[in-house]
Amino acid sequence: MEYIRLGNTGMKVSRICLGTMTYGKPTDRWPWALNEEQSRPFIQKALELGVNFFDTADMYSYGASEEVVGTWLKEFARRDELVIATKVYQPMSQDPNDAGLSRKHIMSSIDKSLKRLKTDYIDLYQTHRWDYDTPIEETMEALHDVVKAGKARYIGASSMHSWQFAKALYTADLHGWTRFVSMQPHYNLIYREEEREMIPLCLDQKIGVIPWSPLARGLLTGNRSKERNETLRAKTDEFGKKLYHTDTDFEIVARLSEIAAQRGVSDAQVALAWMLGKPAITAPIIGASKPGHLEDAVAALSVKLTSEEITRLEELYQPHPVLGHV
Repeated sequence: MEYIRLGNTGMKVSRICLGTMTYGKPTDRWPWALNEEQSRPFIQKALELGVNFFDTADMYSYGASEEVVGTWLKEFARRDELVIATKVYQPMSQDPNDAGLSRKHIMSSIDKSLKRLKTDYIDLYQTHRWDYDTPIEETMEALHDVVKAGKARYIGASSMHSWQFAKALYTADLHGWTRFVSMQPHYNLIYREEEREMIPLCLDQKIGVIPWSPLARGLLTGNRSKERNETLRAKTDEFGKKLYHTDTDFEIVARLSEIAAQRGVSDAQVALAWMLGKPAITAPIIGASKPGHLEDAVAALSVKLTSEEITRLEELYQPHPVLGHV
């Protein structure tokens, strides 16, 4: 395993982050989620492979993911050895105040996440999306107060427009409040719109970049085509179908498979090696639901693509509409 500083902080994280949306309990929205006992070997294997960075969110299985992650991390590791990240914003009930980035919701949500995760503090507390109904000053001051209360060590953000992220950074600087240290964008080989503004902004501001869906919800593993969806998640993931569906997307997958076959490695390893070679990337967030997923991800750290291979992977790309901000 390799370790790297998260943005401009002194905190070191593994170059592979385990995303835990897969773990919790099956629901109508997440019929493919693994329950507590099914999740156990994946969290244990991640730790054995040297992963110290775990990402979840309060809304994954409506809190069950945080509970499962908290249970197994407490059993298998010492708290100080871990970097636990979670997120706030998405609706957790029908209560109109149980969503968003108001001071009321943030202050309530951090305590609930701490309880579910069985910990006294969150290493990285992230906003899950931009809240158009709450002034950014209210959000940033509330997050600053969460950090000063010792309930979070650092704060980060997930998908939003670059101007919004710049506004949040400026607001924090203006008032002397805690700054975002990381950005969790939607970024992979078939969705590269973040290269236009967000990633250059993060490089300029020394922000850590921890992409979600680096394997395009499994599409970049090579086990699916436009006509064939083999997994339960692929069959039931309506959001994923909106993200990846163009002919060019699948042409890039085919090119990826060609290069992987030539190298004698998996498609996933090549897709992750491409991402890990980008100077802005701290740690892609990997989901694991089958044996071998984690080993495959860690093996990607040893794959170094040539400039010719990178060109072949990138040359087919066509611009996409902005996807993943809601």
